[in-house]
Amino acid sequence: MYLFFFALLFIFYQYMNEKKIFESQESRIEELEANSKKANDSIEVLQNQVRDLNYFTLLGNDNAMTYLENLGYEAADVEALVSDQIYDFNLTKGGNPLVPFEGMNGSMKINKLKFLNHKWIQADFTDGKYWGEMILEYYFNEKNEIGLTPIASLLYPN
Repeated sequence: MYLFFFALLFIFYQYMNEKKIFESQESRIEELEANSKKANDSIEVLQNQVRDLNYFTLLGNDNAMTYLENLGYEAADVEALVSDQIYDFNLTKGGNPLVPFEGMNGSMKINKLKFLNHKWIQADFTDGKYWGEMILEYYFNEKNEIGLTPIASLLYPN
């Protein structure tokens, strides 16, 4: 009789212990599923933001890429070619000739470029102390040479 009673208590203890472990695991699974859903929602929001930010870029604008492809160019190659030419102008004595301001603390050089589409580039320039931004127009002439024209610029007050 004692053996039967002891076996019954042991079985009851095992049942309660396993039930507690099962409930703990279930709550952990629900918590992880909620965290996963929250993370997926955050990823979707970030992907939408990136898509919106890439809208005004050369590689994010299908119409601009199609325009360049119709001319026989790849958009990524054009970006690299034009960037290299603009950055090469930084090596010119007296500063980059595309920047319409004289450097007060050295020569003005273009630091960053953002290709807006198949015609315009936003550029950031500085002389180390003073800085500004400008819009450049780029195009290919009849000889397939790159032409660059400053359209607008500003120098930030220090």
